[in-house]
Amino acid sequence: MTDLKLVIFDVDGTLVDSQGLIVASTTAAFEQIGMVAPSRDAIKSIVGLSLEEGMAVLVPEAGASEHVRLAEAYRSAYFEQREARGSAATSPFYEGAREVLDQLRADDWMLLAIATGKSKRGVDKLIEGHGLEGYFASAQCSDFHPSKPHPSMIETALSETGVDAANAVMVGDTTFDMDMAKAAGVKAIGVSWGYHDAATLNADVLIDSFAELPAAIQNLLGD
Repeated sequence: MTDLKLVIFDVDGTLVDSQGLIVASTTAAFEQIGMVAPSRDAIKSIVGLSLEEGMAVLVPEAGASEHVRLAEAYRSAYFEQREARGSAATSPFYEGAREVLDQLRADDWMLLAIATGKSKRGVDKLIEGHGLEGYFASAQCSDFHPSKPHPSMIETALSETGVDAANAVMVGDTTFDMDMAKAAGVKAIGVSWGYHDAATLNADVLIDSFAELPAAIQNLLGD
């Protein structure tokens, strides 16, 4: 009998392009508490980390209380913009993402999951906004796990779905995603369109479009 396969997706920079929303929210957070906002490239570099850890990377000289204040200000700014414009507008799918999700979901031996630095509220809003209810057998987020690249999110997704690590793959755009996959003992597919330089991704396979994903999964996990 064919073993179940599990494809675990990062969200921001992999499934959806939320760069504009993330940069705007980070900038607003820094301005709100009277600090100079980081550059766009600096902000992109921390996408995938939990908010408090990301703020600590951006301003290591600040104290923990400032990192918490920045994270809370970010959440408020992000929420306001998302509520005003909607998830589909502020975090649109990358080209081909929805079609490939539909294709993979149609395979009876394939399960889908999410492992993201987003909050549970953010994940729920994204799923609702894009009509993805029922797509993911497991959805792991920053509310319940250590920040990437700790393997906790992937390990929990494997436990919830009953899939062995040898039959799972992580799809992501950052070094945090790839390192998390390695730590959890699953294969790693890097995408070149995300927020980290593709040359820095230590992926088992690197793809340049969603159209390449099904074949990459098959090559890594087999039939």
